Amino acid sequence: MLRPKIPTMPTPTGLGSPPVVIEPTTVSPNVGTSPIAPTTPTPSRPTLQLTPGTALALVGGGTAVVLVLGAVLVSLLLAVAITGVSVAVCAVVLRSLLASETKRR
Repeated sequence: MLRPKIPTMPTPTGLGSPPVVIEPTTVSPNVGTSPIAPTTPTPSRPTLQLTPGTALALVGGGTAVVLVLGAVLVSLLLAVAITGVSVAVCAVVLRSLLASETKRR
């Protein structure tokens, strides 16, 4: 009853560009070069020298980042706690309102 229709692949109409003829090249030996002198390898990474001021700045920056992240996380936790308490208070008030309404009947 419900059968998917699979599209047929269109047939190519012709070549997009004519074929290119590749001509072979000749390899000539390089005779006139002198031997390469050995060179000292350069380090791939430059060395980093920390001065006492730089180390102090890094420690201060890391401390500032930790304090800011801690303050943000504590404020988020406090927001979740306040929201949970307010929802609980609303639930208690609604429960007492509904219970007092059923007692009057």
